[in-house]
Amino acid sequence: MNLLERITLEEGKCGGRPCLRGKRLRVCDVLELLSAGASYEEILTDYPFLTQEDIWATLQYAAHQTNHLVLQAA
Repeated sequence: MNLLERITLEEGKCGGRPCLRGKRLRVCDVLELLSAGASYEEILTDYPFLTQEDIWATLQYAAHQTNHLVLQAA
């Protein structure tokens, strides 16, 4: 399975923001936990429905979202 297939967008769920596998846990929630210093093990303990691949998917999704050309007005 492609990791990005784990990221879902559903109208009416979490305000249409990207979530993991249709659960009510947003990609940004996992990224914020990681940026606050939470380990994979802590996140997986707190959210037992997640897998390590889900965490990797959030990182890959974030990387793809920031990898685009930004045009600046001259």
